[in-house]
Amino acid sequence: MKIYINFIIVILLLTAEIIFKGSLTMAQTKDTNEKKADTVRITIIYDNNSSVEGLQIDWGFACLVEVGETKLLFDTGDDGDILLNNMSKLNIDPKDVDLVFLSHFHHDHTGGLNDFLKNNSNVKVYYPLSFPEQLIEIIKKSGAELVPVFSFQELENNIFSLGELNGAIPEQSLAVRTNQGIVVITGCAYPGIIKILQRAKELFPAEKIYLALGGFHLHNQNEHDISKKVNELMYMEIISVGPCHCSGDLARKKFKEVYGDGYFEIGTGKVIQIQ
Repeated sequence: MKIYINFIIVILLLTAEIIFKGSLTMAQTKDTNEKKADTVRITIIYDNNSSVEGLQIDWGFACLVEVGETKLLFDTGDDGDILLNNMSKLNIDPKDVDLVFLSHFHHDHTGGLNDFLKNNSNVKVYYPLSFPEQLIEIIKKSGAELVPVFSFQELENNIFSLGELNGAIPEQSLAVRTNQGIVVITGCAYPGIIKILQRAKELFPAEKIYLALGGFHLHNQNEHDISKKVNELMYMEIISVGPCHCSGDLARKKFKEVYGDGYFEIGTGKVIQIQ
C-alpha cells in the first residue's frame, strides 16, 4: 500500500512539472511572437530636473506613457497644481488618460493623485497591494476603479506590472513591450534597480531590455557604489538608461560617461519616442 501511494505521488509531481514547463514554454513563445507596440511615447510631466523651459520642476516624478491608443499616467508627483499645470502646458488633457499606475505610496509620487482624480475619475488605478488605507480611500471616493497589484500581470496589450517587489519600501515597476525591446520605468527603485531589471529579464526571457528609465535611488550613494551599479547595468546588457528624480547628479553623470549615446538626459518636458 505504501509503495502504491509513493508511486501516485511521483506521478503527480511529474505531471505538475510537465504542466509548469509547458506553461513556461507558452509564455516564452508569447514573448517572441506577440505583436509588439509599434509606437511608444513617454513624456516627463514631473521631475526635479528640467528639459523644457516654462515648466515647473519639483521633487517628485510623473510621466505619461502612450502605447498605441492607451494613455497611462505613471505616478502623480508631489503637488497636484504643478502636475496639472505642466500637463496643460504639454497639451496633455487629464480626461484622455485611461490608466493610472502608482509605483509606491510616498507623497512625491502620489501627492497629485487627488487633484488628478477630480479632473478624471474614469480611470483604472493600479496600485501595490501594500498601499495604506488613506490612499485607497482617495481612489474609492473619486469613483475610479481600484486594481490592487501583487504579482506580475498584463494591464493592457504590451503594458505590464512587474509585480510588487519587496525592498525598503514595496514598489511596482512598469514594463512596456516595444519593437526595440522592453522598456522598464521605475518610481524610486526601492527594491534596487538591479533587482528590478533582473526581474524584468526573468519575466521576458526572449526580450532584451531596451531602456531603464526613472528614479534609481542612488542620490545618497558614494562614487564607488554608483560606479558599481553602472557597470552592473552594462553587464546585464541594458541598452539605454534614463536616470532621473532620486538618481542624483553624480549617478546621472556616471551613467552619461559610460553609456554615451545610450544615455537619455531626463527632465520635465522631455519626450522619448520609441518605434
